[in-house]
Amino acid sequence: MPENLIAQIIETVIYCALGVITFGISFLIINKVTPFSIRKEIEEDQNTSLGIIIAGIIIGLSIIIAAAIK
Repeated sequence: MPENLIAQIIETVIYCALGVITFGISFLIINKVTPFSIRKEIEEDQNTSLGIIIAGIIIGLSIIIAAAIK
């Protein structure tokens, strides 16, 4: 039983790393595709609607990555 548990922990760590890497690459692509600075719009200009849109994109990407890994 301990060998099986260790294998499952290793698999979980690998899948977590793959998910985080995929999410990071996806977010970098979104950041490069937009014609404006997302950070400037949200932090300096206090663009709440853009913050909500980016949050929706992040949640959507997370759901897709989790479903793909599972």
